[in-house]
Amino acid sequence: MRVAVVVPVYGNEVTLEPLVTRLAAALSDHDWSVHLVVDASPDRSAAVASRLGADPRVVPQVLPVNVGQHRALAAGLAAADGADAWVCLDADLQDPPEAVPALLDRLAAGDVAAVFAGRRGSYEGPVRLLTGRLHRALVSRLTGLPPDAGAFLALDGRARGAVLRLQAPSLVAAIGAARLPVASVPVERAPREVGRSAWTARARLRQSVRTLAWTLRNR
Repeated sequence: MRVAVVVPVYGNEVTLEPLVTRLAAALSDHDWSVHLVVDASPDRSAAVASRLGADPRVVPQVLPVNVGQHRALAAGLAAADGADAWVCLDADLQDPPEAVPALLDRLAAGDVAAVFAGRRGSYEGPVRLLTGRLHRALVSRLTGLPPDAGAFLALDGRARGAVLRLQAPSLVAAIGAARLPVASVPVERAPREVGRSAWTARARLRQSVRTLAWTLRNR
């Protein structure tokens, strides 16, 4: 299977090298590439991504302005042609690369267009955990997607096409609006040991409101 992994990068200069190393080990049985979409990160993430690009399987993609996690993912998916499957995950190592083969194995069964890594573990603070669960529950109610669906997932060509065509505020909303068959595989998340999230509480709230409003309009 030809697998393209798309990673939005913001403030992740410390985690990029171990991320690529762990992905390479996890995907040793596949023909893989990793697309590091540097979302106008203010640290040295672009330089680290460029250095890692000495490996032809690692593709740096530097955006001139910050567009946010989901638009960065869409940009990476658009650029990553020629794969049989695509995987999206964060660069901060909270999404364990070792879980990717389980997502791909489930996708390879052929009966679903996307496989979400269902969120497990107490890796978020109590406020973020509560608001995140509430947002996901509302999206699930509106779309029928699994309540633990998030932006760590594996996609086939149908799901990738829906994301690129619909231009939703989030990948999850696009797949839900396309009414594609999906599955969820439980994955334990890890606490963030280094690096930081690009999401402030205000940015997270704005993204949630945009996603819910878009989902209501496109039911």
